[in-house]
Amino acid sequence: MDGVAQQEGLDVPRDLPEHSTTTIERGPFCLAACTCGWRGPARRARSQARTDARTHAPPPA
Repeated sequence: MDGVAQQEGLDVPRDLPEHSTTTIERGPFCLAACTCGWRGPARRARSQARTDARTHAPPPA
């Protein structure tokens, strides 16, 4: 891993079968987060945070 993504503990159920990603605004930054507990790096570009979310979550079946 190249250090782009960070793993942070979130209080989310670990038995969810799907990854569900979203973006979170924090001041001038945006970051991607997943129900599995994964969080991407803070980005100034919302489009890059959305790309982080897409590349983390597997494509829908």
